Amino acid sequence: EVQFVESGGGLVQAGGSLRLACAASGFTFDDYAIGWFRQAPGKEREGVSCISSSDRSTYYADSVKGRFTISADNAKNTVDLQMDSLSPDDPALYYCAYTFRLGMPTSQAMEVMRLHYASWGQGTQVTVSS
Repeated sequence: EVQFVESGGGLVQAGGSLRLACAASGFTFDDYAIGWFRQAPGKEREGVSCISSSDRSTYYADSVKGRFTISADNAKNTVDLQMDSLSPDDPALYYCAYTFRLGMPTSQAMEVMRLHYASWGQGTQVTVSS
C-alpha cells in the first residue's frame, strides 16, 4: 500500500519561505513522476510541480515558476518543494502524488495524476499572513 506523508507546512509572512517534504512508503522510487498539488478552499485541486525520479526532468505551474523548486532524493524516497517568495495566493493544503512515468513528459504526468490519482493523503497546510 502506497502512503505519502507530507510535512513542512506552517504559517509564514508574505515573502517568506517554506520547504515541504513528501516521504513515500510502500514503494521505492524507480521510474516515477512525483508531483505536488494544492487545494485552497473553494478551488479545485491544482498541480504545482512535478519531478521525474529517473532523469530529474521537472514541471512547474506558471503561477510558481521562478519561486518554487522541486527536488528528489531517491535513496530517501523523498521529494521536497522549496517555496520562496510566498504570496497570499499560495495558502492551501499541499499534497503529493505519483504515477508511473513510462517516458511521458512531466507535464503529461501531472495531468495523469490530477485526473486519476485517488489516494490523496492528509496533506500539509501552508498559511501566509500579511
